[in-house]
Amino acid sequence: MRSPRAKVAVAAAAVPAASAVAVLAPAAPANAHGSMSDPPSRVYVCKEEGPEKPSSEACKAAVAVAGTQAFYDWNGVSILDAGGRHRELIPDGQLCSAGRPKYRGLDLQRTDWPAKQITPGPLTITYHATAPHAASNFEYYITRDGWDPSQPLRWADLVHLQTFTKQNPTTFTKWTLTIPPRTGRHLIYSIWQRVMGSNEAFYTCSDVDFGGTNTPTPPTTPPATPSPTAQPSSPPPTTPPASGTWTAGTAYSAGDKVTYNGVTYECLQPHTAISGWEPASTAALWRTA
Repeated sequence: MRSPRAKVAVAAAAVPAASAVAVLAPAAPANAHGSMSDPPSRVYVCKEEGPEKPSSEACKAAVAVAGTQAFYDWNGVSILDAGGRHRELIPDGQLCSAGRPKYRGLDLQRTDWPAKQITPGPLTITYHATAPHAASNFEYYITRDGWDPSQPLRWADLVHLQTFTKQNPTTFTKWTLTIPPRTGRHLIYSIWQRVMGSNEAFYTCSDVDFGGTNTPTPPTTPPATPSPTAQPSSPPPTTPPASGTWTAGTAYSAGDKVTYNGVTYECLQPHTAISGWEPASTAALWRTA
């Protein structure tokens, strides 16, 4: 028979064990995470190069714009509550980052992103999921014929390739897409929409190269049909001149000069400005003049 002192000692020893169980028990189910690994997405490429010392100029610029953490978190280019509202939630020009400032380096309009050489016809692709989830939908797109890789990526630039519904991905899942004829550089865009247990969606931009050169043409958008009682619409706003005060939404070319918070800056590489890319915080895009 144990003494009262022994009983107290046993009870005291049991408390840390119970606490350890409580600490080890997960607070919530793990989220799904992943990205395209073949053709590799931009975030996957920079992750593989190494966030601290990337080798390609594009990844160096992406790190300079947004820092290294985005590429350690390469499998998290997502919107938690997307629920299929991709076009509603992600603005034109921010498709590769899913509209998240953390990943804004992925939206840089450059013609030197590392790209996989491909040809029209069947293409086997691979998606790397670090936390696969059942009953997911995967949509795949390619940029339209005549897309200009030096301009912001818009929803109107994407052509649907194929959608795979009710998929049960593994760590590395393969599909075969039929790639249409293209020349020059293009993007394969993917959307992974979780269906069960979460509205989370993941987005990727994978650069591919068909060889030859791009012949840029503007995207076609069907004209709106006004109602009989509608008043004439005002003309669309013009793009602000690439000078004066820095303004989000302006297309800047290398050599353009702007002022921001009283300081003059010179543009280092062509891009369309978005909130979060202010000259004072993006050394890859601007330098003091």
